[in-house]
Amino acid sequence: MKIGFCGTMSVGKTTLVNSLKELPDFSEYTFRTERSKYLMSLGIPLNTDSTIKGQTVFLAERASELMLEDIITDRTLIDVMAFTKCANSINYLEKDLFCDLASSMLNEYDYIFYVSPQGVRIEDNGVRETNSSYRDLIDDTVKKLLDQYTHKIKKIIYIKGSNDERIKMVKSALFPNIYK
Repeated sequence: MKIGFCGTMSVGKTTLVNSLKELPDFSEYTFRTERSKYLMSLGIPLNTDSTIKGQTVFLAERASELMLEDIITDRTLIDVMAFTKCANSINYLEKDLFCDLASSMLNEYDYIFYVSPQGVRIEDNGVRETNSSYRDLIDDTVKKLLDQYTHKIKKIIYIKGSNDERIKMVKSALFPNIYK
């Protein structure tokens, strides 16, 4: 299965994926987590400064993950689309064309889990944007994109709560006969 977690920054997607990595239920999966620090070190602008070239690099990363058989990733095409939509330096036509291209691969995810920011404070990791208004803008854009492209996504699951609560929600969605 191809499983992706999406949502705004600093909601615990990477923490959740790293926790799943430790569980025997997911031992056969390949895991991919955030590489923003590395990409920033290459000079790729992030967050509000994103460019079409930079977002294309992120799109290529997500597309390459979809070439793997059993993958769990802390970012999805939806995330890349949301940051593209909210980038100041990308014009509307480029944003729409970019999202049309990215959306053509959404059907490859077996599950996309939306991770809610509800109750989660922003942490500064030295890379991500810490502006709460921008965080809310990305979150609203992610939800709008999930609604807009729901017909292209096999299964969308909304999760929230503590990391342990999220793990339980993920396991019950993926293995309903085992975890209820």
